[in-house]
Amino acid sequence: MHLRPLQSDDRPFLLEILRATAEFNAAEVACAMELVDLVSADANHPDYRAVVALGDGERVDGYVLFGPTPMTESTWDLYWIATAPHARGKGVGRALLAHAERDVAARGGRSIRIETSTKEAYGDTRGFYERAGYRTVGFIADFYRPGDGLVTFARTLAPLRDAVALPRARN
Repeated sequence: MHLRPLQSDDRPFLLEILRATAEFNAAEVACAMELVDLVSADANHPDYRAVVALGDGERVDGYVLFGPTPMTESTWDLYWIATAPHARGKGVGRALLAHAERDVAARGGRSIRIETSTKEAYGDTRGFYERAGYRTVGFIADFYRPGDGLVTFARTLAPLRDAVALPRARN
């Protein structure tokens, strides 16, 4: 597996991954793809960065999309992270998350914030963030819809010396 910046020809593979993720509904997939399209159109987009994980045969196995949190000095948001069903449990998500953390730290970021659902179907997702060192910092019941609350995770990043970010994609 190796990581590289998102490229415009990754779009159909990311759409397939998002559609194959049972937890995402059609509106969420559309929102995620809107951000993918923004980054694909502008590899130097000031608000978003995206990286894909490539597996065997250069197949796209997952992606992460993150960016600086508006109106903060050094907080970043992880907006989307998704792994193809065939690649789950093989370290792809962890590699993508670790890359995002290194990239944020290299850009002077101090912390990363993640929002996700409280639905039972997101239990593995919440466990993934907790195992990666994120802690619950907020909760709003019935945020997305009745019975579907919002949980916010955050992690303070240690300063990383000699952190290296991937170059921006060239389309």
